[in-house]
Amino acid sequence: MNSIDFAVTSLVKNIRSALQPYSTRLATVNDIDTLVDISVKTFRDTFAESNTKEDMTLYISKAFSRSQLLSELNDPVSTFIFVLDGQTVVGYAKLKEEKNKSDFNGEDGIEIERIYSLHEYLGKSVGKVLMQTCLDIAVKRGYKQIWLGVWEYNPRAIAFYEKWGFEKFGSHSFLLGNDLQTDLLMKKKLD
Repeated sequence: MNSIDFAVTSLVKNIRSALQPYSTRLATVNDIDTLVDISVKTFRDTFAESNTKEDMTLYISKAFSRSQLLSELNDPVSTFIFVLDGQTVVGYAKLKEEKNKSDFNGEDGIEIERIYSLHEYLGKSVGKVLMQTCLDIAVKRGYKQIWLGVWEYNPRAIAFYEKWGFEKFGSHSFLLGNDLQTDLLMKKKLD
């Protein structure tokens, strides 16, 4: 990198940090309590109004139990990312590496399995920070495709993903408690 490129890169980083009060870091097993708390809170805030209390309780008790999330944190194909406002975790994402997903024409893909922000931080760039971090990690790890599933009745999330260049390529079933729902599958080619 020449001195002009370095100066421009430094200027962009300084502008980003001045405009963006958030930091990111990878979660570790030491963060299990924080991960459980933010997982439960953000999932409830996002889906409680549209699902029964029983289905929500059943799903949360399995998907976001301490033992389940510890297992995921220890899984080498999973990466958890926290977004912090000061010292407070205000959002998180989970990446899951996949080998030879058939929908990617033989190329390896990485999945954004979860991406959530605290309700009070919606529209405050937490999602942008999480998405950019996920994309940066995927590119750094050499992936050519990134994909995700999104509930068909979550138009805000679908619009967010489309804005980032994700395109629909299919659907699959998702069991929330006892309610069989449909997730749209969306993918994006990476440069």
